[in-house]
Amino acid sequence: MDERRERRRGPAHWWHHGPPGWRREGDGSDGPPPGRLPWRTTVAVTVLVLVGSNFAAHAQPHREPLDGYARLLLLAACALLLWRQRHPVPVVFGTAVLALGYLAAGYPYGPVFAAVAVACFSAVVAGHRRSAWAAVGLLWGGHLLISLWLYRVLPPPGDKGAGAGQELVAATWVLIILSVAELVRLRREQWARERADRAQAARRRADAERLRIARELHDVLAHSISVINVQAGVGLALLDSDPEQARAALTTIKAASKEALGEVRQVLDTLRAPGDAPRAPAPGLGRLPELVEQAAGAGLEVTVLGEPPGLPPGADLAAFRIVQEALTNVVRHSGSRQARVRLEHGGGELRLRIDDDGPATGADAGGSGNGLAGMRERAAALGGTIEAGPRAEGGFQVLAVLPLNDREGR
Repeated sequence: MDERRERRRGPAHWWHHGPPGWRREGDGSDGPPPGRLPWRTTVAVTVLVLVGSNFAAHAQPHREPLDGYARLLLLAACALLLWRQRHPVPVVFGTAVLALGYLAAGYPYGPVFAAVAVACFSAVVAGHRRSAWAAVGLLWGGHLLISLWLYRVLPPPGDKGAGAGQELVAATWVLIILSVAELVRLRREQWARERADRAQAARRRADAERLRIARELHDVLAHSISVINVQAGVGLALLDSDPEQARAALTTIKAASKEALGEVRQVLDTLRAPGDAPRAPAPGLGRLPELVEQAAGAGLEVTVLGEPPGLPPGADLAAFRIVQEALTNVVRHSGSRQARVRLEHGGGELRLRIDDDGPATGADAGGSGNGLAGMRERAAALGGTIEAGPRAEGGFQVLAVLPLNDREGR
């Protein structure tokens, strides 16, 4: 699928994001996969240099003809290009020295400079700019020395040297090669930064999704297991004295565990098939009666005051989970067997207030300690707030303020 997408986007996508083949797997850097030598491009450059030099020799009869030594120099310069990505600095200096020796021997001008250009290009792109400039400067300085002064003592005999115009043309080509290499280097650095930014954004999205799933699992399991724990205690206490009441406790345990399994399965389905629509709707404030019934099964009488407004799915789920977690904490940590849930909406916000009369039991209920933190994260994700703490008249209060505007699509 990714390859088909790359083909559809075409060369324009390469210019903005970089060719996929230039990425080194695992570290996010550019370059070919480690352990592979650039054979194909090196063979292509070698053929160009050898064949082009033969044509150049026919066009420059006043220069020394190509012999075995000349071809050996050309082959050596091209062979060095195999290591231009592993050792760019030695390769760029090596090709420059071999090209300078080729020119000093009086052989014809031509594609020998292509090997130096490729080596220089690789060195600049790899970040060795000074070495590339120094190697090209060495070649150009040596060529100046040969063409302006040493041509009298070096082959071919009768060489007249080069004029200022020819040297200006050579300098222009050097600057063009270095400029193109610098441009490609800058583009590759930009591609690397963009890939790093995309990878970081993907990691942030994955972290946010893991946190969301952790909150969902915590809220589902904490509430259901608290109900099961209370009812199991009731069932054990009444198993001999009141079998019917023990049977009712076991029935509540069965219902709570079945619901918990269903909600956990729904959360896990999102992991198995990310992006697919959930098989069952996410819970919301419309399920408050079920929540009240479950709390009653745990021995907690809940009074609901107010009617829930129409909420977008994300806010509806968050409001339900906040009420669920608050009631779970009452079951776990409060000696009160009564709680009140008040819903108020107006002024563009929903206010959820969950109260109990206490006192706190002070017993270890086996919770994770992440309930309040999870409620605050849910509210903050929607632009809301959570306030939780002891009441002046005794007991505990949780106050959630959630905006009614839909922030999910933003």
